[in-house]
Amino acid sequence: MKTDIVSLSRNEVVVKVSIPLTSSMLNTEESIQKSLNEAGCLATQVALSRFDTNGDPIQVKGDRFTTKGQIEKIYQTPYGEITLPRHVYQNSKGGKTYCPLEKDAKTIVQSTPKLAKMVSSKYASLGSRNVQKDLVENHGRFISHSYIKDISDAVALVLLGKEEKWNYLPPVPPESVSVVGLGLDGTCMFMTDDGWRQAMVGTIAFFDECGERLDTIYLAAAPEYGKATFTGRLENEISRIKSLYPDACYVGIADGAKDNWSFLANHTQCQILDFFHASEYITKVADIVFRKKEKRAEWLKSSCHKLKHEKKGAKKLLNEFVVYRKKKMSAQNQDKLEATITYFSNHHQKMNYSEYIAKKYPIGSGVTESACKVIVKQRLCNSGMKWKQLGAEAVLCLRTLNYSSKRWGQAWDKINRYGI
Repeated sequence: MKTDIVSLSRNEVVVKVSIPLTSSMLNTEESIQKSLNEAGCLATQVALSRFDTNGDPIQVKGDRFTTKGQIEKIYQTPYGEITLPRHVYQNSKGGKTYCPLEKDAKTIVQSTPKLAKMVSSKYASLGSRNVQKDLVENHGRFISHSYIKDISDAVALVLLGKEEKWNYLPPVPPESVSVVGLGLDGTCMFMTDDGWRQAMVGTIAFFDECGERLDTIYLAAAPEYGKATFTGRLENEISRIKSLYPDACYVGIADGAKDNWSFLANHTQCQILDFFHASEYITKVADIVFRKKEKRAEWLKSSCHKLKHEKKGAKKLLNEFVVYRKKKMSAQNQDKLEATITYFSNHHQKMNYSEYIAKKYPIGSGVTESACKVIVKQRLCNSGMKWKQLGAEAVLCLRTLNYSSKRWGQAWDKINRYGI
């Protein structure tokens, strides 16, 4: 195998690749990949060198910097490792050095932008050792698992730092959105220093006039004492969305957690208790009151239908639950019944499901509950995993951007345009 630069001009590099053909297709394909990686290294070396200066003095924030000469440095690329001499600058007073090439080429932790994008995208879904395995097996590229984590953490740090400044395009056309559903919930993950703690997840779901979900934006935050950081970020996102979709109706969907309702009440016109959460309480009453299986199933079906389709169905059921207080039952069952009565008393105003259905509002918090599983549990709660604060924040940042429609690509477009 042999790769050489055939010609080089201002706007083009031509690389010659020689690939041996063998009797094994698999071996030949691996040779092709290796040769193309070698060609990629040659081309990237040329491309990266174009961002270097000619060595003349430069101005950095009003100060004059002069070159210390061209100093070699190793850079990581999607195709392999390259060594490149580039000018490094410093002020006459000494202090921190500055490399124009790295700023203009948008390198991240000595990685080219393409490699940083590729690795951080994989790290959003896989642990560092599995990313390492994927790179070796599918890209012919070995990178240490610690460096994979360093690149990903650095990318996440950039994206988190720009979150308030960067605006993303609307995920769906404003004219097609009738309802925007807001939800937030917590789920536990294991922290190195504090054990099991609650991470927070927020969702902003877009629905058309028929009640069909069009798209969803996800936010998540690592465990913190209080929810101030997370709720602040979610409020900023909600504010942006309201400016893009001013004519939509905003509804909040959640379970009975008090903190969630106080937050949603400030940002939505209507608050809806998750129907399936409410129906679980009806199931408890059915188990308490009816001993016969057939009667229990019949009453449960009728009661769930009443809750979902009858006007003021929740209030009707509440009155029925109160009557059941007269039935003889164990102290344990009496406590369960009282808990259900209290729950319906506190939340029946948020259970007008027949009205919500008529207006094509969502009545379930499944989008948010699913996000807790997909965003947090599937990636951060595998066997033996424990996290530090910054590491968890990094993964959640990368993961939510990957799952939020079109945002990952937009984020990298902004890095490509504005740098880090």
